[in-house]
Amino acid sequence: MEKEDLKVVNRGLEDEMELRGFRLCRWKLVLVCCGGFCTGGFLFLLLYWMPEWCVKATCTRTTVRDAEVALLRSTDEFKRWFRAKVRIMLAPGKNPYDTLNSQTASPQANDHAHNMTDSTHNKISRSVESQQVQIRYFTLHSTKYFWNDTIQNFEVLKGLEDLNISCSSVHSKHSAGLNKNQQEYRRFFFGLNEIDVKVPSLFKLLIKEVLNPFYIFQLFSVVLWCTDEYYYYAMAIVVMSFISIATSLYTIKKQYVMLHDMVATHSTVRVTVCRGESETEEALSTDLVPGDVIVIPSNGTIMPCDAVLICGTCIVNESMLTGESVPVTKTDLPNPERDKKGSDGDQIYSTEEHKRHTLFCGTNVIQTRYYTGEMVKAVVVRTGFSTAKGQLIRSILYPKPTDFKLYRDAYLFLLCLVAVASVVFIYSLVMKILNQEPVKEIIVKSLDIITITVPPALPAAMTAGIVYAQRRLRKVGIFSISPQRINICGQLNLVCFDKTGTLTEDGLDMWGIQRVEDSRFQHSEERADDKSLVTSRFVSCMATCHSLTKIEGQLSGDPLDLKMFEATGWILVEATEEETAHHDRIELTYVKPPNQLLPPPVISPEQDMELSELYELSASYMIGIVRQFSFSSALQRMSVVVRQIGERRMDAYLKGAPEVVASLCKKESVPEDFAEVLEDYTKQGFRVIALAHRRLESKLTFHKVQNINRDQIEKNMDFLGLIVMQNKLKTETPGVLDDLRRANIRTVMVTGDNMLTAISVARDCSMIQPLDLVIIADAVPPKDGQAAKINWHYADKPSKHSNKPTKLEEVEIILEDGHSVDESRSQEQYHFAMSGKSFAVIIEHFQDLLQKLVLHGTVFARMAPDQKTQLVETLESVDYFVGMCGDGANDCGALKRAHAGISLSELEASVASPFTSTTPSITCVPNLIREGRAALITSFCVFKFMALYSIIQCLSVALLYSIGSNLGDFQFLFIDMAIILLIVFTMSLNSAWKELVARRPPSGLVSGPLLFSVLTQILICLAFQIIAFLLIQRLDWYSKPDFYNCSLPHHMNNYSNSTGTKEENIVNDVNTTLFFISSFQYLIVAIVFSKGKPFRQPSYKNWPFVLSALILVIFMFFIMFFPISGIYKFLELVCVPLSWRVSMVIIILANTIVSVIIETVVLDVILWKHVFSRDKQGSYGVSPAGPIPQGGIDMYGSKCLSWLCCRRRKVPKARYMHLAQELSVDPDWPPKPKSTTEAKPALHPDDCSYQIEAIS
Repeated sequence: MEKEDLKVVNRGLEDEMELRGFRLCRWKLVLVCCGGFCTGGFLFLLLYWMPEWCVKATCTRTTVRDAEVALLRSTDEFKRWFRAKVRIMLAPGKNPYDTLNSQTASPQANDHAHNMTDSTHNKISRSVESQQVQIRYFTLHSTKYFWNDTIQNFEVLKGLEDLNISCSSVHSKHSAGLNKNQQEYRRFFFGLNEIDVKVPSLFKLLIKEVLNPFYIFQLFSVVLWCTDEYYYYAMAIVVMSFISIATSLYTIKKQYVMLHDMVATHSTVRVTVCRGESETEEALSTDLVPGDVIVIPSNGTIMPCDAVLICGTCIVNESMLTGESVPVTKTDLPNPERDKKGSDGDQIYSTEEHKRHTLFCGTNVIQTRYYTGEMVKAVVVRTGFSTAKGQLIRSILYPKPTDFKLYRDAYLFLLCLVAVASVVFIYSLVMKILNQEPVKEIIVKSLDIITITVPPALPAAMTAGIVYAQRRLRKVGIFSISPQRINICGQLNLVCFDKTGTLTEDGLDMWGIQRVEDSRFQHSEERADDKSLVTSRFVSCMATCHSLTKIEGQLSGDPLDLKMFEATGWILVEATEEETAHHDRIELTYVKPPNQLLPPPVISPEQDMELSELYELSASYMIGIVRQFSFSSALQRMSVVVRQIGERRMDAYLKGAPEVVASLCKKESVPEDFAEVLEDYTKQGFRVIALAHRRLESKLTFHKVQNINRDQIEKNMDFLGLIVMQNKLKTETPGVLDDLRRANIRTVMVTGDNMLTAISVARDCSMIQPLDLVIIADAVPPKDGQAAKINWHYADKPSKHSNKPTKLEEVEIILEDGHSVDESRSQEQYHFAMSGKSFAVIIEHFQDLLQKLVLHGTVFARMAPDQKTQLVETLESVDYFVGMCGDGANDCGALKRAHAGISLSELEASVASPFTSTTPSITCVPNLIREGRAALITSFCVFKFMALYSIIQCLSVALLYSIGSNLGDFQFLFIDMAIILLIVFTMSLNSAWKELVARRPPSGLVSGPLLFSVLTQILICLAFQIIAFLLIQRLDWYSKPDFYNCSLPHHMNNYSNSTGTKEENIVNDVNTTLFFISSFQYLIVAIVFSKGKPFRQPSYKNWPFVLSALILVIFMFFIMFFPISGIYKFLELVCVPLSWRVSMVIIILANTIVSVIIETVVLDVILWKHVFSRDKQGSYGVSPAGPIPQGGIDMYGSKCLSWLCCRRRKVPKARYMHLAQELSVDPDWPPKPKSTTEAKPALHPDDCSYQIEAIS
């Protein structure tokens, strides 16, 4: 058998997978079928749950090329398995981009062929028969993978980008469109252009839901109970399961329908497709393939695909993708070949790099701008699930599983319960055999132990807390599409915040302007609409250099542009279609100041009307916008070419980041104190934008300007000055960050804004404390043979904070051995800040330094959307639980990647975020963490309670089995229904504690505090049950029917008939004793486990739980001391002497006292605070975000207990704590001021080493 190495598909992408090839094996299939029938179908279920076992059990290994079944495994941390059937299709060629003759493409090979006449069909079929080739492919997660002989692997065909085409070739080779045959040939490979969200039928959903291991176990339990004639609880579980399944089906179906409706609303539209240079035809959008050229209608449309503009301009609303409802101007793709200087600036087309020229699927084209005789055209780049919208829908349809320690530990804990069940199963089996019971009885009763030890109601009980938390979150305006993540929110110890619109107000306010004249800054001015400035270059630049447009008479566009334009007081006028029809490519937009700002024209009475109108026109000072180079986040600038009415020569205006604009200006025009003035503004937290101007040469005509490269315009500019804008902090920001800091939750700022502005805002909102150092990491990529390096600068502390009181005494760091770190080495005192460019260099050349930097990295400025996602991934790689809070604009990737992404935008982009807040304020963050902690603690409480319930009941049954007895059916029913279900669903109702505390709950069930709690309570319950069991058998009246002082005489005879059909003697003293003791034990552990502070409200505020527990306690005491014949007969109890009832009360009270002392005093006060506490981040050199709320006595006790319990220095589990511990003893960390870190040439490609050098 030929065996081949693993293939990797989607290499380097998020969905990278390993691929193995298999071929079906008949004899293995026969064996599996026989095994399935012999095991009653259980083997089939096991293979259904385990895809890799299924493939390996039914197939043999073969080469990937010859595979009939593909077995794939994801390379991420989840290592999930998938199987897919390899199919074969017949096509006229192997490469979809080949040019075929008119007769080679047969629509017959495609399922979605157009209707054709029989003669045409037969003609094409005959011509193709000899030319068709076999193409192997498989489909996984709505994506087709085709076999490629060249690379000997399967690959995904995405669209035109597969060809790596240049911008010029888009215009030269793809602007004419495809003919009909080429389109149909490509549709073989790309299929229909639709994002098909199939809504599964209820039957399919039901089968999938019922085949869940949990429901299979419930079915097994129900069948077993019915065999044992325990019908009542079996019916109760069936009803609960039915309700659970129905609710689940309704929710899943509703989500599918909502997603289908959202996608299908505009999925099919009629489009105009170009066939050649002049011919067009109407077609359905589902017929489009990459390479088609479509006409964008002037009245707008919803884009059915991803397409690049090759002619014209569009105003687009991209809120579906970015979360930002600001209209964006899309211009046609630059064509370097049109430039006289040749194609030096030609680039490979990429949707990411050229998104300013790309119309994305699902976005709304509001209006188009075009010139007379020309249509607005776009080349289709990607279709279907390959589009931007398709990828978003795929991420919703096939999300990554939630990786959380709680769920992993839950399975481990269940395995422990299964192990316990196995031991008791063997014990009961032996006891039944020794008692010589019937075979059926032995099997049923022994298996019954498993259903007792592993409670079928456990998953339903576990989700109760999450459901209640979700309901409480909804009340405060936080909605979740992934409820399981609520538990994870309880573990967050770091939150990343976007700045603009999240920490600060959404809009910017004009603070003032500072013009430059004769290369010197003038005094700052508050207003730009002054009459003296109306005709100045500075105000003209403000009025023209923007991307604003009028939509239904209202100015619309970027908020910054809007504020800047409104500050001038000018008016924007767009020419109508009728006006442009009379001119050849006239300017489409012009701006003018209002007449009241202009000096009035002096006209003598003798002048006629025509002359008066001429003067009025000349005085109106209109400026037409000829060409616009849109703002680019990569270039950090935008520019326009304009012409003043009446002028022959044109002007260029530029605005952007001050450093960038200054670098494009003549040196003599930039003031000498430019850097100082800029730094002064940015340190105060102002947003600064620089303006520049250039008078263009007279030889530059309108047509030349339309084809010129922006680099030839944006050079040799004259510096005009600065616009200073203010971005105010939201009123609630400092308070929320203060709450998070006190709760030891790190806060990080991730923004696209200027570095110094971001640092200033971080200081203003106390993200960086007044006396903390800020170290700027300025990384430089390799250049001219020199290695990459990082220059370290220390940012100046602002003088405005100097009068604030020092807080150094609060940041002393206590190590585990009791020694404090020297204050000069205190990890609290410094923060790293870096730009997106530096971050990219560090990721590429300083990989091993990256994790050390993010340990104290607080400000990340000028970050691109993908860099935000990379930062979140890096923080997660050092074991932080990361939250991300953003307004949806450019934050989608990071919101999806974080453990808990919180979108402050209610737009459609929020569908990518697990949580959405209807209130655009970061107050949702502490609310979510509080509720997450409460839900997490509730999950622990419920899990511990259900574990104790099963163990207590298992102990009772095991003890009763030893004397040939058991609990009665109605005793089981009373315990399971009246006590357990009632308590479980009410103990989960505790709401969250009102404030965040400085410690987090445990992250998993396998942790010191929880194991100690569960094991001690098990031992306590076991001890008191055994005490009662042994004690009753030593009493004189035991098994003497006449020796009773009870209101129900001759109890044994009364029930002799009721148990005549069973071999077991259920009605006896031991049964009654263990029933009462165990029933009270359930209530004791429920009360002990149902904790309040510091994560939940106290239990006494949970009135349904208190009322339920109180009623049950009163009822149990009542029937114990006041026996009622009907109740005793129903529950199959006997009336024991009063003295023994008093003894039982004493046993119950002793049990209660011991349980409470162990749980609340020993665990909560002593062990939890001093030994198990894992949030003493200072212990590992990680500074707490705020002062450690612990007094001297606690600290002393902590040292003593730590010394007693663990003499050796404990190695922290979290990677970030381990790193901090290493750095705390590193003499070269943090880097010194004005030092440099250079990357050494790596001996191995994967190595990234560095050395630190001091610069004199």
